[in-house]
Amino acid sequence: MQRKTKAIRIQTKKTQYREHSTPLFLTSSFSFESAEQGKALFDETEEGNIYSRFSNPSVQEFVDKVCMLEGAEDGLATATGMAAVFASMAGILKSGDHIIACRALFGSAHQIITQIFAKWGITYTYLDADASEEQWEAAVQPNSRMVYLETPSNPGLELVDLAMIGRICKKHNLIFNVDNCFATPIIQTPADFGADLIVHSATKFMDGQGRVLGGVVVGKAEYIAPIRFFCRHTGPSMSPFNAWTLSKSLETLELRMERHSQNALRLAEALEALPEVKKVNYPYLPSHAQYELAKAQMNAGGAIVTIELEGGFERVSAFMKALTIPTLSSNLGDTRTIITNPFTTTHSKLKPDEKAALGITEGLIRISVGLEAVEDLIEDFTQAAVVSAEVIAEKI
Repeated sequence: MQRKTKAIRIQTKKTQYREHSTPLFLTSSFSFESAEQGKALFDETEEGNIYSRFSNPSVQEFVDKVCMLEGAEDGLATATGMAAVFASMAGILKSGDHIIACRALFGSAHQIITQIFAKWGITYTYLDADASEEQWEAAVQPNSRMVYLETPSNPGLELVDLAMIGRICKKHNLIFNVDNCFATPIIQTPADFGADLIVHSATKFMDGQGRVLGGVVVGKAEYIAPIRFFCRHTGPSMSPFNAWTLSKSLETLELRMERHSQNALRLAEALEALPEVKKVNYPYLPSHAQYELAKAQMNAGGAIVTIELEGGFERVSAFMKALTIPTLSSNLGDTRTIITNPFTTTHSKLKPDEKAALGITEGLIRISVGLEAVEDLIEDFTQAAVVSAEVIAEKI
């Protein structure tokens, strides 16, 4: 049975009411048929639900679907994407450990590694996304425990060679942890390249309609076990309602990602042809520095396009005012096109040198391309580029 069929047909076992749509288990706890069963559930000699902080049928259905899509053995869901990122590291790492990471990270992941873990005695080494295999291997220390990365990265759309990192991790017995949020398992499956853990902000494309928060971490059972222990006792649980919503959304994930990617490529090509746009960045554009790598490990370019405009924040402001279709928001992964200026929003807390290292300039705009008619998007972005350029020219 193909993945697209399983994403639709995997469902919680039907109840006595014979419902067609999967039921929603909005309950904080579960009852025991006897004192003996309660004891068995708590000492784990019997499998079953006890308390929704630990497990819930609605949440498990969502996790089962993600495990299937990612080719993972086990997993668990969390309240937010950042809870999943944090748990995937904090549930395993201990004081004295060392983590190797690509410096092209989402702002909050960067703060976890550089600020929070510093208080716990966990050290790190950053490398550029395009660092060589020799450079990555040279970063391995005797106390190295994990490699963590995003590919494509947020917002720079930098790629890391998954096969290369998989070889290094296997050679040095390191845990390979990949944030696969931008690609989704429809476009890229890191487990095929040796990833031990895969994390997602389910808030983004897995929901796809800007409704609920959620996160998920899946991977090898031996690594999920300590993460589950960490989450069970620290409490970043996913709401059953959110899980129900996300599980239903996974039924259309493949269709949506196909349309997102088609629209994004066409918009990127159109914007690249405009003299009013300084630079366009998209993995499936031949002009992308890692185009060949993108073609090798991704089956499409995804939904995110970034552009850079001359004229700094003033030009960005004029461009956004001229647009009529997109929503201005720091979120992404929606059916509706969303734009933001990472310099002043999602990555605003980074230091100037950190922004510079990641290519986050004042004129950078991240576009989460939606499912609208792409002809409308091209027309709108084209006129905004021209109008905003004229506004800046008039002020010179």
